[in-house]
Amino acid sequence: MSNNISRKVIKVAKGYDTRDGAGVSLQRVISGPINEKELDPFLMLDAFKSDNPDDYIEGFPSHPHRGQQTFTYMIEGAMEHRDNKGNKGLLLPGMVQVMNAGRGIIHSEIPQQRDGMMFGFQFWVNLKSTDKMSGPWYKDIPSSDIKEVITSEKKVRVIAGHYQGIEGVVKNIRVNPIFLDVKLEPNVRFSVDIPDFDHNSFVYVFQGDGFFGPIGGGNQVKVKDRHIGVLENIDTTLNSKKDPTPNKLDVVAGDKGVRFLFLSAKPLREPIVQHGPFVMNTSFEIQKAFFDYQMGIF
Repeated sequence: MSNNISRKVIKVAKGYDTRDGAGVSLQRVISGPINEKELDPFLMLDAFKSDNPDDYIEGFPSHPHRGQQTFTYMIEGAMEHRDNKGNKGLLLPGMVQVMNAGRGIIHSEIPQQRDGMMFGFQFWVNLKSTDKMSGPWYKDIPSSDIKEVITSEKKVRVIAGHYQGIEGVVKNIRVNPIFLDVKLEPNVRFSVDIPDFDHNSFVYVFQGDGFFGPIGGGNQVKVKDRHIGVLENIDTTLNSKKDPTPNKLDVVAGDKGVRFLFLSAKPLREPIVQHGPFVMNTSFEIQKAFFDYQMGIF
């Protein structure tokens, strides 16, 4: 671990409750209280968790995408993916699903259970302008393929990027993010390096609570269950240029422990024009996406 100082948390927010698809109840976090431009290249984060079938049973019937990549991380439950390219997959607990929408894909995500808990996350990640019309593809990643660092105090699932010399199994997200699922026992300390101060980074707590940021001096910020904590970067820091570059994150778990997602990636710094499931760089490209979809070109 490096000697860098920890980044500070500059914003804490709770997503707003909404419904999407055919009435799926979810919490919209990024593209909700957190604007997608604040965490470029992360466009959206939806968290879904319910043991009431009425909240999820109809799922997300066929709908199009263009211009982004999606990845879905399942904690509990079972969801089937089908698309118009002939792909089909069943997303089970601990699995990750990655989809490159590229120039266009039509897919559905339908629960494969009649009751019980449905719990997971879906992220949208932007593509560079040069990649937006790339060929669409889809990949399921079994839970057993995700490497873990386990001690008596912590469990870290390395989904993408690097942690303690371990490389995550997800290597085909164009923005090369770090994506960790971290579980800490009560009052345990944890640190993770961030490759570059230009990276946009955040945590999303989904169990317990923890204190994030530089340890000591009253600089740590508490982030509770179902809340996001946005970290400072080169554009938002108040540090002097003479100060050490804060290129890591320090965490102290609360009295009941904490489980959170940590994500970080370099921003694309390109124009974002979004209309529903289409994410392009110009309004004309959005109009073209609608035209192509209506003409059956996807």
